Amino acid sequence: MHSEQKNNAQEVALRRKRRGISVRYIVIFAMLGALMFISKLLMEGLPNIHLIGVFIVALTVVYRARALWPIYVFVALTGLYAGFAPWWVPYLYIWTVLWGVTMLLPRRMPKKVAPVVYSAVCAAHGFLFGTLYAPAQALLYGLDVAGMIGWIVAGLYADLLHGIGNLAVSVLIVPLIQLIRRVDKRA
Repeated sequence: MHSEQKNNAQEVALRRKRRGISVRYIVIFAMLGALMFISKLLMEGLPNIHLIGVFIVALTVVYRARALWPIYVFVALTGLYAGFAPWWVPYLYIWTVLWGVTMLLPRRMPKKVAPVVYSAVCAAHGFLFGTLYAPAQALLYGLDVAGMIGWIVAGLYADLLHGIGNLAVSVLIVPLIQLIRRVDKRA
């Protein structure tokens, strides 16, 4: 009887996995993506300072691969709001880079190390934002390598502000992870 229950539980788990994302998580991820978008709008007056990196790192730590859902809700809302113009094209991959780097981090880090690592990753993404953005600009505007490097150099000051801003707000990553885990016990 015990092996029959175990097989039944495995079968249920397999069916859930095949079904994909549940309605519950569609709603949760839509709300989280909208929250990311609204937080960016509310902070637009600040030069390259926003909570998007904080959200992406925290959501990736908690939801792993499923964090792509709220990230792309944010990307879609940004395009709908501000227009699907050439500046938006890098948004299709630039936030995924931060997600990917966070996915590569060990799942279990010592409590004293995790905030430092998460902050470093978040800040590095801000410092490298223009460099990550540049290949799309080069392709869209026909820049050669020298033109792309010039574009990167011209944006170094903005990237410096972006990295410092990400570092400053990164203190919110661990509390956000804890809050999400407390609210969503299934995560």
